[in-house]
Amino acid sequence: MKKIMLCLAVIGLTFSVHAQIDTPQPSAFSTIEQKVGLTDVTLEYSRPNMRGRTIFGDLIPYGQVWRLGANQNTKITFSTDVTVAGKTLKAGSYALYATPNEKSWDVMFYTDANNWGNPAKWDDSKVAAKVTAEAYSLPMDIETFTMSFDDLSSSGATLGMMWANVYVGVKFEVPTDKIVSASIERVMNGPNANDYYAAAVYYLQEGKDIKKAKEWIDKAMALSPKPMFYQLRQQSLIYAKAGDKKGAIEIAKKSLAASEAAGNADYVKMNKDSLKEWGAM
Repeated sequence: MKKIMLCLAVIGLTFSVHAQIDTPQPSAFSTIEQKVGLTDVTLEYSRPNMRGRTIFGDLIPYGQVWRLGANQNTKITFSTDVTVAGKTLKAGSYALYATPNEKSWDVMFYTDANNWGNPAKWDDSKVAAKVTAEAYSLPMDIETFTMSFDDLSSSGATLGMMWANVYVGVKFEVPTDKIVSASIERVMNGPNANDYYAAAVYYLQEGKDIKKAKEWIDKAMALSPKPMFYQLRQQSLIYAKAGDKKGAIEIAKKSLAASEAAGNADYVKMNKDSLKEWGAM
């Protein structure tokens, strides 16, 4: 009897393992990645279908908060600060909710982006921005709930929402001009120490014009009030590669002293090895 029960248990376990069937979700999940100016925007949402139902005013009642999709709350992520309805939204992720009405929708950017559907308890203090947008009637039905980035420009876009015969758009602005202006100002004022240093090290590592690398590393060091031991190390290597052994030895000694003071054994060893190679020890 025990053997029979064991066989039945094994058969039952095997059946349960092989009986797992993958089926599509009723509301398909979608991710949209869009570059708006210099800002990366990612939208994640699930897309329910009409399936012959009356949507707004029935399936989704007017005047009630809706998750803007299905399943887990819809989420939008910005790589920079953006502006919505005159309010600044800090870079990061927000849950999107809407309160549909017949003529307009209230769309909310909610700071808690980790809810399944609507929050268990709505917290107005977590509404980072609220926009009232006109609800436009479409000449046809949209079967699947659809979100999009419309009216793209370097300074912003419109987050579009379509379902049934309704379209709603929420405009947001990105700080492209601010970012570009800061970049132009920095470049026009000339490269900084980090720019010169990065360029010089790149030229050294890639075997490019070593004279140019030496010029840039000297400018980087001149702009650095107190060069770090690893920066001095790269300068000594560039001098050695450029054929200035005397200068390389002098700088390597400075790097050695600085690395000893910092307690960095790796750089102490590398500097000593180089000084020996160059005949200074």
